[in-house]
Amino acid sequence: MRKTLGFIALLLFATSSLSAQKNIDPTPEDISLAKKTREKYLKDDVAILESSENITFGLNREETKVTVKSSIREKLMNINYRADIKKYEFYDSESKIETFTLKYRNDKDTYFLVQDEFYKDKDLFYNDARVKHVALDFPVQGYTYNYELDKKYEDVKYFTSLYFNDEFPVIEKKITITVPDWLNVELKEFNFSGNSIEKKQTKDAKNKTTTYVYTLQNVPALFKEENAPGRSYLYPHILVIAKSFQSKGKETTLFNSTADLYKWYKSLVDLMKDDTSVMAEKVKELTANAKTDEEKIKNIYYWVQDNIRYIAFEDGIAGFKPDESNNVFQKRYGDCKGMANLTKQMLKIAGFDARLTWIGTKHISYDYTTPSLVVDNHMICTLIHKGKKYFLDGTEKFNSLGEYAERIQNKEVMIENGEQFIIEKVPSSKSDSNKERYKASLVIENEKLKGIGEKNYLGESRSQFLYIYNSFESDKKTTALERYLSKNDKNIHVDAIKTTDLKNRDIPLNLNFDIEIENKVSRFDDDIYIDLEYLNDFKNFELKDRKTDYEFDFKKNYEATIVLKIPAGYKVTQLPENLLAKEKNYDVAVTFEQKSDEIIYKKAFIFNDGLIKSGEISQWNAFIKNLAAVYNKQIILSKI
Repeated sequence: MRKTLGFIALLLFATSSLSAQKNIDPTPEDISLAKKTREKYLKDDVAILESSENITFGLNREETKVTVKSSIREKLMNINYRADIKKYEFYDSESKIETFTLKYRNDKDTYFLVQDEFYKDKDLFYNDARVKHVALDFPVQGYTYNYELDKKYEDVKYFTSLYFNDEFPVIEKKITITVPDWLNVELKEFNFSGNSIEKKQTKDAKNKTTTYVYTLQNVPALFKEENAPGRSYLYPHILVIAKSFQSKGKETTLFNSTADLYKWYKSLVDLMKDDTSVMAEKVKELTANAKTDEEKIKNIYYWVQDNIRYIAFEDGIAGFKPDESNNVFQKRYGDCKGMANLTKQMLKIAGFDARLTWIGTKHISYDYTTPSLVVDNHMICTLIHKGKKYFLDGTEKFNSLGEYAERIQNKEVMIENGEQFIIEKVPSSKSDSNKERYKASLVIENEKLKGIGEKNYLGESRSQFLYIYNSFESDKKTTALERYLSKNDKNIHVDAIKTTDLKNRDIPLNLNFDIEIENKVSRFDDDIYIDLEYLNDFKNFELKDRKTDYEFDFKKNYEATIVLKIPAGYKVTQLPENLLAKEKNYDVAVTFEQKSDEIIYKKAFIFNDGLIKSGEISQWNAFIKNLAAVYNKQIILSKI
């Protein structure tokens, strides 16, 4: 009897499971839709068929802050044969996630494990950022899940932007924003041109609200490309700028102007209680033997660069309030705000006019005409000395005084000035200020190329080299330098390396060395065949299937000159053809020339704006193929 009942129960369970499975398996229509969608998005495994995001506003219990509720509902479909993805959402002390669920197509809950943890990225610790995430699998093509997210922001100033694009392509994206009459909010539209975004606005007199509905069809996934511009340059989005609100007959100003933004920033700065006594002795030590003001400034600025480790605190209130300088000094680490404040306080102890300065790096497209927390993502220190402003960024290791990283050049800064503020722009430099040169003088000896080499660096090319070189442990620096100069090629041997001071960021950086190159010379009868290209600069730098601009770390200006002595009794019978390429954003020249008894091989790669525009990529790729062809051609010397 027990066996019979057990068999019946098992049969019922199996039948129930099959029935449930039937309700979640894709229909023929789902499979057909998945195949059609896959044809359109060949590089994507999952698509969002429908995504609706509803934004509403409220007041906290005390009616002192405007709160925001964001509700997202999505239908995810596997358009490939099988897919495994993660869904995740970040939050912090100023927000909370109320709903984070995934359901089957029949609206039954799934049983995937949802994890909730602090967010860490390598050695950068985001002190109050948390992430909820779940790994889910789509077993077959056409399989779908329903995703639900409800998130609340405790203060509207932290709710800054709404994007249409997602990690996956979206077949239809709808953003609905319902604004109550008591709230004055600006919806500032960016990158709408070229996108068929439908916008509707309706007024509800009864509920005293205005609703804005934005709809966009066939939204491609976010570009997964390295060295791309920041997303604020690329994708259509809306900035939500809450200017003021009314409650209990009183109007409260939020971010109605740039002055309001500065006022809030200053209120955070005013909360700091710096105890500068802990660093006074160090400042005295750093300036004691300095003969000039400039030397004093450099000693302090460079000490911060060299001795304070950068660790990011990027979310919630810690994303905007600088840490006290004494904390950063004693712990020997801090974020950009803490490092800027330490630089300021140490310079002030030494008697200089130093001020905190807010800035949005090159990654952000906005300026201070937009009063929003999304406008800046970085803080530096401005030194005002003898009528000139110096922008000091302690996070930029090995930058010299008066030189600025590409990421902040030509960007607006907001400098503290008591109750007021100063808007300036960081100066921009040209590519030749970052010049990198390679020189070699070679002869042919025993079927090898032998001679002396030299490398020179200026500006950011120098800073980058020094940063990488000094990141190696002392006992590994020599080996690292040899591998670098030999390009880790077993056919290139470098020794007798002599350098300038590889910790001094105020002088041009020079490397001198002996070099020997194998397998580049061959003899047949009365001819010598030479492969003079052994550096292979940019040889494999093809930008395949790229949609966005390629941005270098800085404006590059690279020049290489290799001089080969023609052996006595030989003449040149073949030189590769010259190669020239000139576009708006880059200028390249590869030339071969005979002068007397020497062959002079020159290469110059100049990127005046530090980028290759997306519209130039096809020309660039064609050039790279031609460059590879030139690199593979030989020089032929024949007996006279």
